[in-house]
Amino acid sequence: MTITIYGIKSCSTMKKAFTKLDALNVSYEFHDYKKQGIDKESIQRWVNELGIDKVLNKRGTTWRKLDDDEKQAADANVDAAIDLLVENTSMIKRPMVEGQSDDKTQGQPVLLCGFNEAEFDTNFS
Repeated sequence: MTITIYGIKSCSTMKKAFTKLDALNVSYEFHDYKKQGIDKESIQRWVNELGIDKVLNKRGTTWRKLDDDEKQAADANVDAAIDLLVENTSMIKRPMVEGQSDDKTQGQPVLLCGFNEAEFDTNFS
């Protein structure tokens, strides 16, 4: 099983996800947006699979601090929203969990956005 969990180490939701993956004995690599950044291709892949509304976190302070023009551009154009996410990784919903699970999903790709304990159980136990 090859799993990467993307996010910010200090985030409380990330801590829940780490705890759950550890409890399920899932090995994973952690990709810290703050230290490592994120490439546009990864975000594009997530948006293609899940939709921009799922990936873009509009509840956080980073989104609220944007000026109205940036918000309107992101709402009107997915490419503009993706560019904003590359520049402002705090606006990506956390965690993003991506990889392949060879157990329950028979090698099917896994892509989870946000922490939902039931989804983690379904995909990793």
